[in-house]
Parts: sequence; structure tokens; C-alpha cells
Amino acid sequence: MYIYVDETKQRDYLLVASVHVSTDLTALRQLVRGLLLPGQRYLHMKNEKDGRKRTIAQALVGAGVQATVYRAGAQHRNERQRRSACLRALIEDHAHARDAHIVFDEDETMVKFDNQKLIEYTRAAGCRDTLRYEHKQPHADALLAIPDAIAWCWAKGGHWRTLIGPAVTATREV
Repeated sequence: MYIYVDETKQRDYLLVASVHVSTDLTALRQLVRGLLLPGQRYLHMKNEKDGRKRTIAQALVGAGVQATVYRAGAQHRNERQRRSACLRALIEDHAHARDAHIVFDEDETMVKFDNQKLIEYTRAAGCRDTLRYEHKQPHADALLAIPDAIAWCWAKGGHWRTLIGPAVTATREV
């Protein structure tokens, strides 16, 4: 199982984790690459026009992607606390999954922090030796576009949230 993770700080702090079985990956990568415009290296919703955003969201929903939205509220004083709470919930949710591999959209300023927290949380959850994780640049794996698109639509709210809603199988307040 592969879990692709991205965040948005657009309104609330949201961490989105899309879950995929390894048999889905090739077809999903082809789908996402097929959405790229000529010369475009990767999809990033904030850089797309509304018509493209709609096309991307509809394609992901049509492909049956599934994701969990983790929301860290105002009880957390800062971004690091919010991210930490979301990471803990993510690890708890997938601690007992067989052969889980988490791929994070790389934010260079957060990699060291993430690694420290992930070591702590995987130890606490008893999955330090079974749950793998890594950080990648968005152009290095096309599937990082999936949680990016879901996070953008969910955070935007309104008709965007309604459009991406079928892809969101769970929301967790942390």
C-alpha cells in the first residue's frame, strides 16, 4: 500500500493522505501524466486555471481515488504543532497496515522535523520496522498531485469541496 501525503495551510491546516494499492499505481501515474500540459513537469493546483482544476478534480474522482483529510484546529498554537498532530494521526491510522509506504511532498524546511516526529510516532505505534516513509519533490512522483489536488479543493470549500467530496473517505479532527 502506498500513501501519498500533502498539506495545505490555505485556511485551516490540512494534511491529506491518498491511499493506493500497488496495482493501481501505473494506471494512476498514466492518468496524472495525461493531465499535464505540454512542457509541464507536474500538476500543482494553485498554478492551474479553474477549468483545469475542475478537469483534474473530476479525473481523480472518476479514477476512484480515496483519501483521508486530517485537520488540525486552533487548539494547536503553531504550524509545527498542527503538522505534528496530523502526522501522529496518520501514523496511528496506518500502523498496522501491511507493507505501507508513505510518500510526503517534500518541504525542505520540514524534512528534519518530519523525520524526528516520524521516528517518534512509528516507535510509539510499534511500526518502526514495518512502515516506510520518504520525502519526494512533486516532479519526482506524479502521484503527489493527488493529495495536492484534494487538499486544494477541500480547503477552498464550496463547489470545489463538493466536486472532490467523493474522493474523501474520511475526515479526522486532530
